[in-house]
Amino acid sequence: MPPPSAFTRKEWAVIRKHRTPKQVQRLLDSLPYNWEKPKDTLRSFRGVIATGIAHCLEAAITAAVILEQRGYPPLMLSLESADKLDHVLYLFKQNGRWGTIARSREAGLHGRKPVFRSVRDLVLTYVEPYVDFTGRLTGYGVGNLYDLGHYDWRFSPRNIWKVEQYLLKMPHKKYRMSKRRYEQVLRRYKAFRADDPDAPVNYYDSRPTWMGNPNFPSPPIPKKVLRELRSS
Repeated sequence: MPPPSAFTRKEWAVIRKHRTPKQVQRLLDSLPYNWEKPKDTLRSFRGVIATGIAHCLEAAITAAVILEQRGYPPLMLSLESADKLDHVLYLFKQNGRWGTIARSREAGLHGRKPVFRSVRDLVLTYVEPYVDFTGRLTGYGVGNLYDLGHYDWRFSPRNIWKVEQYLLKMPHKKYRMSKRRYEQVLRRYKAFRADDPDAPVNYYDSRPTWMGNPNFPSPPIPKKVLRELRSS
């Protein structure tokens, strides 16, 4: 774990201000979503603080660095999707229960309160919220950034693609959502989006376990991206 002297004043101020998982989730909720193409950027904690934007993996790494200073290990929860648009969350354990911290373009894919007895129970709350025009949960896995040894995922000024490769290659447990259930959830999602393309989708039964504000507006989807999703 790096000492305080390894951080800039701005970085250390962020760490000092955000002491709990809930506070870190609020921080990430406040950051604009990084809509750059997935293969364009994968910034370290330092890069996220400098730019003030983050996509899901950048947000998970940021949470890991902040809470590492509070004694939490840098655990990553990887959710695999049928459309290859995987989602990564920071995983933590508090008082013997599991929770997550995350940033996403969808309200239902953000963090969860630490109330789950097992990682699988936690993952099940993401099954329905994962369904959008192309998404469908197919598996999940847990990794620890300490497995990367001395690789610099905290401060590197470059894209840290090794983190992504590690998460893609680590073992994942398979999950199968029935075709009938998937079609029901997809129809409801499409009807909701047809009525309002920007509103946060927060009608799921898992909502009471969400950490953060479930009414927090989803980041507006650029029209070009929305067209691509609907046509795929």
